[in-house]
Amino acid sequence: MKEVLAQHIDLFLIVVYLLAIFLFGVLFREYVTSTEDYFLAGRALPWWVIGMSIIGTNIGAYDYVGAAGGAYRFGIAQANYEWLGAIPAMIVSALIIIPYYWKNKVYTVPEYLGKRYKEGVRVIEAVIYGLFLVMLLGIFFWASGIMLHTYLGWSIGFSIVVTAIVVGFYTISGGLAAVAITDVVQLGIMFVGGFAVAGVGFAKAGGVAKFFQTLKAAHPQHLKVFLPLNNPAYPWLGMILGLGLVLSPAWWCANQSIIQRALGARSEWDARAGMMFAAFPKTLIPLLVVLPGFFALMFAPSGAINNPDQALPWVVKNLLPPGIRGLVFVAFIAALHSSVDSTLNSAATLWTKDIYQKYIKRDGSDRHYLIMGRILTFAFIIFGVAFAPFTEKFPGIYVAMQTLLSFFQGPTLATLLLGVLWWRSTGWGGFWGLSLGVIIAVVLSAAGVNFLYVAWWSFVASLLINVVVSYLTPPEPPEKLRGLVYGFLEKDQEFKRAVEERLNG
Repeated sequence: MKEVLAQHIDLFLIVVYLLAIFLFGVLFREYVTSTEDYFLAGRALPWWVIGMSIIGTNIGAYDYVGAAGGAYRFGIAQANYEWLGAIPAMIVSALIIIPYYWKNKVYTVPEYLGKRYKEGVRVIEAVIYGLFLVMLLGIFFWASGIMLHTYLGWSIGFSIVVTAIVVGFYTISGGLAAVAITDVVQLGIMFVGGFAVAGVGFAKAGGVAKFFQTLKAAHPQHLKVFLPLNNPAYPWLGMILGLGLVLSPAWWCANQSIIQRALGARSEWDARAGMMFAAFPKTLIPLLVVLPGFFALMFAPSGAINNPDQALPWVVKNLLPPGIRGLVFVAFIAALHSSVDSTLNSAATLWTKDIYQKYIKRDGSDRHYLIMGRILTFAFIIFGVAFAPFTEKFPGIYVAMQTLLSFFQGPTLATLLLGVLWWRSTGWGGFWGLSLGVIIAVVLSAAGVNFLYVAWWSFVASLLINVVVSYLTPPEPPEKLRGLVYGFLEKDQEFKRAVEERLNG
């Protein structure tokens, strides 16, 4: 009887959360009257909302579900996604990259690249990143489906549809403002859930020391921070080159879902401070996202987990006491929703501003683009639901996402860094560096190269191509580089001095 009552309490908490998030969209709908409101929250976000929203977006579906699955399969090496490159990359983004986005009042990363190089670069980057975000929605929907299926017994298809309806409504209604504020609320719920799982898991194992002793004795390979070079997923050299030097910096400097929060800041200081503030919680994230995978490895009976991505929902369902179980489950559903809403809003921004407004209908009213942004958001929900089952073809949610990222993150990072830091990089250098870099990445991936090495070598190739082509083509006029490149400052006297130095040099 008590167990039945507890199950009803769990279900009640889940339903209350879903209804509250649904009503949140109704509350924010009246504040969205323009495209700037919808896509950038009216450029009024304070630093603390930006920082918490960035973390809420980052530690979503692929972290809690995918990282737990990765830890269950590969071990603590999964935590390198946080330890190896995230915090240094976030500092670089805050101090060097974000100021150029914010000062130029762009809506998207491709828009900045178009200003710096040429429109062809903007189109390529917008289409590639736009397609990635839409496919990423499918991965997130799949993660949510697995979570609800494992815990509540709902079919994966029904679970995906429920997620799409709830998250889609408040994202379409409230835009970035609703997304950012819900991320703040969801982040608090996520941390409560993460610490609850850690506490219960350690208690069941007999304490922290006993837990690691048992884990080391039973699965010693799972405590290796770096895996051998022949590891099919996370070879140590690939983690250093591909993850630490390419994928992580590209994620924090050029990912539209992350950067869009800074673009909605009320000031440049808020934009930079928000990213710096987000770096602090990142120190705790590795423990919260990998521990559930270890608990599943130790406590799940043989055959109980057929898919590594089921590790987290298994732990929530089988280790936590009733009542707390429902609260923690809501926390992880909040994490999933945080990823979905951010990706939806960013995908709609890219396709509306960089493709539709720029090349399909240039003379529309602001209200027209607002309506189109909402229509595209709805269309992406449908596509994401349809694409979700394809995630099962990859050996895990994390690998699925990183494989897609490796197709273009290397060339994107190379193009962005040269664009911001090197005045001699030209429009054609950016165009061919990005285009050929992506082609090289796809060819390497098709040849079976590990995605970490794909990211690294496509980055190197894109850098070299950009430099060579830039030296073979005339330099950009100094006036074009004003405010877009390091050393070409906006103040008149400083700008003139910078131009004279370049010309004399």
